[in-house]
Amino acid sequence: MTSTAALADDGASLVSPQPFEAQYRLEIRGWPGATITHTLTNESSHWLSDMSFSIAVARGQERSRFSIDDDSTHSLLYNSSYSLFGVGDSYQLNEGDISSIDRQAALFDLSRRAGTEGCTESSPCDISFVDHRGRDENFQYYVNAPTTARVPAGEFEAKQVTLIDAEKPDRHLLINFHPEWPGLILSATYEKEGRRQTTLTMTQFNPAGGNAP
Repeated sequence: MTSTAALADDGASLVSPQPFEAQYRLEIRGWPGATITHTLTNESSHWLSDMSFSIAVARGQERSRFSIDDDSTHSLLYNSSYSLFGVGDSYQLNEGDISSIDRQAALFDLSRRAGTEGCTESSPCDISFVDHRGRDENFQYYVNAPTTARVPAGEFEAKQVTLIDAEKPDRHLLINFHPEWPGLILSATYEKEGRRQTTLTMTQFNPAGGNAP
């Protein structure tokens, strides 16, 4: 991930991650709804983020192993697979195949970093990552005013971020992250040409350690 803005407070460290398991309800226009299971696991010297779903006609999984330090995230290994009506494919990116950061690790990094940089609607920051095939993706993002997310799993204070496709500005993704649990999505909405295409809402949250938010 790269940014056009420096950290707002040079001495500030980013929030430390905590393991968790969450479930989301995924609704895509024209498709049956699905449940996504999302886990963040500490594996000694690195972290593993895993998202998977399965419905009658399709299934998919995306996994990223990454390491972190005080102010950055580094991709180590990325795997993804999908199947539609029994036909699908799988992909793997090793550390050397990832020029910036993989998209699963980028989501974690964005949730951790957003709000520490001066990223506003009038002056957005750049974010770059690679897709499941290792191709570069370039977006911009900015942080909105703090809000409250009311989802089936409960009511939470939220860090709200808007992502805009640099090549398709008519498309944007609005994500509500939990400010104290990096990687945890409270809700998300994807719109294209002003029309909602996809929604994601957290239905269950099970912290693997510590206290629930």
